[in-house]
Amino acid sequence: MSTLLTKTKGAGRSGLALLCAMGLWGCGAARHSHAVDPRSELPPLVEEPPAPKASSTPEPSRPDEKAFGARYATPAQCEAAARGLLARSRDQGWAALKSCVDRTHFTQLNALLSDAWAEELRVRPDAAQVIAHVVALRGGSVSGELALLHARRVPIFGLADAIAQPDIYKGRYLLLRAQVADVRSDEDRPTVWLVEQSLGSVEREQSAGYTTRRDSVSVRSGNLDGAVGSFGLSNVGGQMATRDSESHSVTLPRYDNISDETGREALGRLPRVDPFFAPGKDFVVLARFDGLRTTSGGDEGDEDAPRLPVLSIVSYFPPHPLVVY
Repeated sequence: MSTLLTKTKGAGRSGLALLCAMGLWGCGAARHSHAVDPRSELPPLVEEPPAPKASSTPEPSRPDEKAFGARYATPAQCEAAARGLLARSRDQGWAALKSCVDRTHFTQLNALLSDAWAEELRVRPDAAQVIAHVVALRGGSVSGELALLHARRVPIFGLADAIAQPDIYKGRYLLLRAQVADVRSDEDRPTVWLVEQSLGSVEREQSAGYTTRRDSVSVRSGNLDGAVGSFGLSNVGGQMATRDSESHSVTLPRYDNISDETGREALGRLPRVDPFFAPGKDFVVLARFDGLRTTSGGDEGDEDAPRLPVLSIVSYFPPHPLVVY
């Protein structure tokens, strides 16, 4: 019996060796697989550094990213909670911040531009879209917001900069408030005529509280005796009425936002037909500057020929009617 067992074990080892030799990868070497993280077509604001090596520490449980922003009463509370997640996981923290922007009236641009989110804004491909969304939620006063972005060295620029120096700004992000003047489709790739708008305000008086009004009428009557020309002595009677009106009201100054054309126009290219990007409406538009194109009837070799900036539209957002300064 012992001899039989010895032979059986020996046969098993030789069979295992044969299987390893046939499989090549089954026993002698471990199989390696590299999961490729799909990247968005949008470039980051600055080139992303190499991804860090995978850690053996298990990742914390991922929260419900879409519902994250709905848990908090104010945008400031939501941003603080997202910043807390950022210390645990950069991906989770960024996803939570995006939920705050999508699910709350997020106007905390200074918090977004703080040092806590600086690295994410630098490397995330969708960082520029998040910034444009916040600018729209703040009312779409693009010229003022660009000053804040440039103070934090965020490379998003205005249309006037690109027109003045097209070679420098070609391929860079532009942010503008624009009204759609016309949309024309060419093989399901529409071209949009954009008219840049500046944001101003007009003052008006709005009633606050109750308005009071008092009207009074005084009537006086009597007779007059005396000489009346050639008629001699006469007696004249009559009445005299006086009216008095007085009103009190309390008003407060209010300012309505109005958009006005800057005189700059551009051609925007959309990746597909979008029925919501309709003529006659204002939008905060994030686009990539593709350069200047000579208008129809102009000569390409003529330096004085009129040229229009051409933009590849990345995203757009309707501006909120209230402006946050």
